[in-house]
Amino acid sequence: MPLVSVVMPVYNSAATLGAAVRSVLTQTHADVELLVTDDQSSDSSMDLLMEFAAQDERVVPMTAPERGGAGRARNLAIERARGDYVAFLDSDDLWLPEKTEKQLAFAAEGDAPLTFTSYFKMDADYAGESADWVPNERVIRARGHVDYRAMLGRDYIGALTAMYDRKALGTRLMPEMRKRQDYALWLSIMRDGADARGLAEPLAVYRAGQAGSLSSNKLSLVKYNWSLYREHEHLAVPQAMRALAGAVWQSLRNSRI
Repeated sequence: MPLVSVVMPVYNSAATLGAAVRSVLTQTHADVELLVTDDQSSDSSMDLLMEFAAQDERVVPMTAPERGGAGRARNLAIERARGDYVAFLDSDDLWLPEKTEKQLAFAAEGDAPLTFTSYFKMDADYAGESADWVPNERVIRARGHVDYRAMLGRDYIGALTAMYDRKALGTRLMPEMRKRQDYALWLSIMRDGADARGLAEPLAVYRAGQAGSLSSNKLSLVKYNWSLYREHEHLAVPQAMRALAGAVWQSLRNSRI
């Protein structure tokens, strides 16, 4: 059985997909499976995935039966996971070569079944491979320890760095939400009593805009955060407002990096 099951949703990602897949396949810890769900792409994403699968049996692609968004695509992959750990990477981001090896060692040192790491930010037009990445000053720093209460005030976990222990938590799916499914999953794990630990070293690279820009996509997440706090976490209005203020502050802060 593969030790780490890597979950990757794909939709019209042919331009960046190859580098993302290769960043998983070239990990120094090679005992992985890459579970990719193509969400009915209209470009050549699935053709590219089939080429990878023909060359490396660790790549296991499937096509979603219908368009369902990133959350459902991730769940279709999680349901196929065979590994002891489940990790996440989107099709436009990158893992640095030692990410899996170092995070597994970090997870083994502590008793938190959910771990995450710091990560770099890159410009949207970066065209290199993970092995070519030159560290920059654009780093989102991981907090050392996060519990449910802290996570309500701010999402400290970058999804491209998250990894959870299936032996300890079982197979955990993302709630059926249009957006913020990853945040909802971390909250549900912590609500059940598990804390998360953060590794300070940046081990992944997130594709973002230029430093100082706050995209309309980030601003649009406000309503989804509010729905998450009220409908999924059942927070009272004052609590939800405090949590939303923290989320907005975090978006503003991270956008400057």
